[in-house]
Formats: sequence, C-alpha cells, structure tokens
Amino acid sequence: MARIELRDVAKRYGSIEVLRDINLEIQDGEFIVLVGPSGCGKSTLLRMVAGLEPISSGDFLIDGERMNDVRPRDRDIAMVFQSYALYPHMDVARNMGFSMEIRKDPVADRKSKVSQAAETLGLTKLMDRLPKALSGGQRQRVAMGRAIIRDPQAFLFDEPLSNLDAALRVEMRLEIARLHQKLSATMIYVTHDQVEALTLADRIVVLNGGDIQQVGSPLELYERPANKFVAQFIGSPTMNVVPVTGTDAGVTAGNGAEIRLPDQLLTAQAKELGVRPEHIDVVDNGTGDLSAMADVVEHLGSDTNIYVNVEGIGSMMVRKHGNIPVKSGERLGLRIQTENAHLFAEDGTALRRVA
Repeated sequence: MARIELRDVAKRYGSIEVLRDINLEIQDGEFIVLVGPSGCGKSTLLRMVAGLEPISSGDFLIDGERMNDVRPRDRDIAMVFQSYALYPHMDVARNMGFSMEIRKDPVADRKSKVSQAAETLGLTKLMDRLPKALSGGQRQRVAMGRAIIRDPQAFLFDEPLSNLDAALRVEMRLEIARLHQKLSATMIYVTHDQVEALTLADRIVVLNGGDIQQVGSPLELYERPANKFVAQFIGSPTMNVVPVTGTDAGVTAGNGAEIRLPDQLLTAQAKELGVRPEHIDVVDNGTGDLSAMADVVEHLGSDTNIYVNVEGIGSMMVRKHGNIPVKSGERLGLRIQTENAHLFAEDGTALRRVA
C-alpha cells in the first residue's frame, strides 16, 4: 500500500482560492476521513489526489515520489464514487473484472481476482445478476469490488453511502470497516456524515473554507476540539455554546449566573462556554448552575432529548440516557459537568487546560 503526503497544496480557479496550504501525511494502511460542510473543498481535495483535478501549487507524493503531473491511470489509485456507475448490460462478475478485461489480462487471472473480491464482499451468489436486479447496497459492494480488483496503492471514497437509506448506510459502513481490516489498505474517505467519520476513521481531517481546522483521532476531536467550529461540527447533537465573561474562579453567563470551573481551565480570556448535551445534568429547579424551562421533549427510548429555554441565554439542548420524566413547560435546574466544559476565546480558539 502507500504513504501519501500533501505539502502546501492549494487549488485555485482563477482568482478563487478553494484550498490553501494543505499539509497532511497519511501513513501506509491508515483510514483517513475528510469532513466538513458543503463547499469546504473535501471532494476537490480527493479529486486532486486521484488526478481528476490539477494541483495549482504544492506537492503531492506517494511513497516519496512526486505525482503532480502523473496521469490518473498511472497513479495506481482506485476511486469509489457516490454514483455506482455500473454498466447496466453487464452482470456482476463482468462489471467487477472489466478493468482487467480491457487490459487484456488472462481470463484465468481475471476469474481468480473477481472470485476473491466477490468472496470478500459477500457477492459470490450474485455474480450472474445484472445491476437492475441488485439492491442499492449490493450495487455499492460491486463498485467496491471493481476497485479491489485493481489491487491499488490506495482507495478513495467520495461519499459512497449518501444514496442509501438509513439501514443500508449502517450495513455498508460495517462492510467498509471490515474491508479495511481485511486489506489493511490506505483509504481516504470523504463524507458530510460525522457518524461515518467517527466510526470509520483512524484520523479525521476537518475542513472549513478551504483550510484544515484540525487533524486527529475521533476521540481527540470530540474531547479536545481545536476551536469552536470543530467543537460544534463534531458530535451529534451539536455542542451548546453560550456567551460568557471570564472570572478568576470560572465564568459569568449573560443572565448573571456564575459557573465555577476547574482550576485547570484558563478562564480569564474566555468569551464563550461550550458544553455537550450529554454533559448537562437535570436537577431540581433552583439548584444547579442554571434555571430553565423545558420547551420540547423527545423521548427516544434509549435517550431523552430536552430542548430548554434559559432566561438571558436562550435555547440549549440536554441529552440524558434512558427515559427521563420531564414534560414540556416544566421548570428544571441544569448542572453543568464542569470537568467536561470547553472554553473559547474571542476568535473561537479553544482555551487549553493547563497541567
């Protein structure tokens, strides 16, 4: 497999800069997920790695060899697109082995590789079917099999599950995770779905506005976001962020409520307090850090989502495990798990904990 490097890579369309100063090292066999909002440049970056988009400046290397000007067909990279792009008149076996067929590889080699890929992906019993006789998940597995046949240095996935329904997305997510374990392949995966990112990635690259915001393991990004954008982008439901004023002992919210925080947090420069919904406890009204009124309560069985209004602060969201007996219009107290709180400076940068 391959070690991939991007050094000061940029992409421009005329005067419009889509990506700037992209520096990233992907180790051999690593599963990297690119995430970010629409228009952040993640698919463009993937297409630059594939050779489908020229690099405006910077260097792209595979195993130390500069690949900027190497044709896509010569980069030894396989790409799985959002669209399955299967040939409708070819059965599964021929769709998977067509790249070997046009290279005029021996029939015996072709059959052997197709058979191995089909076994890996659970397609052995479907080899004679046409694409129209397959489910969406089966078609996506055929598209993945077509990539595996090539035995490439790296696999690229461009939102491969976005056309599937919720149940199939979960199934295919597991298939891709198992595939990575079996092949130990270098994989770069683009998605806007953070659940896919958190469950599949060895490391996540968060992009916004053409810049890398943070690179790290899923837990790193969840527990130690570099800034407010990453903090609110990673995690579902999103993190609550409220304006505060830093004090020596903690922070003061807009309604005057004082929230004491651990000494390790640098509170003096704090302009905003971030707390994830699951890190807020529901207590009796009049106790806790904040007083709130329940607005909408969602009983999900395994969890309860409580949307509350806090006077002088606004809307917040609380998530608790299990079925919590709270009703809309009920007044309740909120206690923040301060050991899990996050503070942000005026520019959105996270204020790090001191040792």
